[in-house]
Amino acid sequence: MEKIVIISNYYPPEMGAAANRIKNLAEGLINKGNDVTVICPLPNYPQGKIFKNYKNKFFVSETVNNVKVKRFWIFPSKSTNAFIRLLSMLSFSWALWFSFFSFLRKKPDVFIVQSPPLLVAFSGLILSKFLGCKNILNVSDIWPLSALELGVIKKGFFYSLLEKVEKVNYKLADKIVGQSEETISHINKLVQKDFLVYRNVSDYEEYQPKEKSNGNLKIVYAGLLGYAQGVLKVCKQINFKELDAELHIYGAGMEEEELKKFIKDKESNIFFHGIKNSKEIKEEIRKYDVGFVPLKNKIYGAVPSKIFELMQLGVPVLFFGEGEGVNIIEREGIGFTCNSGDFSNLKKSIISYIDLNKVDYKKLSKRSLSIHKHEYNLENQLNKLFENNFIK
Repeated sequence: MEKIVIISNYYPPEMGAAANRIKNLAEGLINKGNDVTVICPLPNYPQGKIFKNYKNKFFVSETVNNVKVKRFWIFPSKSTNAFIRLLSMLSFSWALWFSFFSFLRKKPDVFIVQSPPLLVAFSGLILSKFLGCKNILNVSDIWPLSALELGVIKKGFFYSLLEKVEKVNYKLADKIVGQSEETISHINKLVQKDFLVYRNVSDYEEYQPKEKSNGNLKIVYAGLLGYAQGVLKVCKQINFKELDAELHIYGAGMEEEELKKFIKDKESNIFFHGIKNSKEIKEEIRKYDVGFVPLKNKIYGAVPSKIFELMQLGVPVLFFGEGEGVNIIEREGIGFTCNSGDFSNLKKSIISYIDLNKVDYKKLSKRSLSIHKHEYNLENQLNKLFENNFIK
């Protein structure tokens, strides 16, 4: 058994792929017999406000599903202003050091440090070095390259500074875990380390194959409503009512208010349902025929975790994006894909699902459940960490 500390900018009750990824990792390591502590900010994402039960506090320590969770103050923000976002990252990067003396008394065996944010990862890696502990850098997105491809940052002084921090982080890491083959390929060009592809997948749960519903094709999107996903633009470009289809949206984020206004002003067969917790959202997604996974731009190294979540539920995928996610969906035969921004082909893919007979639809659902059971599940991914001596 090892004493493991995970440093992450996101953790439930926050929603989204990053929070769920760290929750799955922490609880999976607990189930393998390890002692796990998570250091994270007071919950604030994606609303950009400290959650009600945590307001006016600097530090909260609690145990959730046998995971010790230490939550520190953060200056929360969902601003698109780069300087304000930088302040938010720096605030938690500074606050997490208040855990230093407690770890001196009970020294951990290994730190697992989540990146991005780059500055939080840098602070966590330095903390592990000061304590003389091994560390593993867990890279979910390649920053600042992803930000550049999304158009949220331009090349210049700030971009160059983040590139330097990125390279320093890789050098500080003892071992590096990446969410995709593309991520590992990118980092391998910069440093020579022990690498491992660790997919952001769910624990195995058994579900029955789905039947295609009668009437309109029912499509669901569940996740963040941010710049990277581009859900609002999809709503404006695709006439779901004309196609005899429906789009049901669950989540929150930067586009939420504008999206709700658009839906209110249009009779478009688009429905907004707000936020559900992790258990509720699974039950909701199972009600629909197709899971929609959009990426506004090609993001090198990105493989949306929604793909794996839909596999677990046996819901066929409609992927509106590019990169490694396309390869997985097409290789495994679990849905249809079209390039981001190609709304003509997105419309054709929706029509393909509408025309899909119930027998072939059920085959897609069965295929998704099968590959989740035999390959893309948390147990298999955790075994990689132990088999490759990333964790003993």
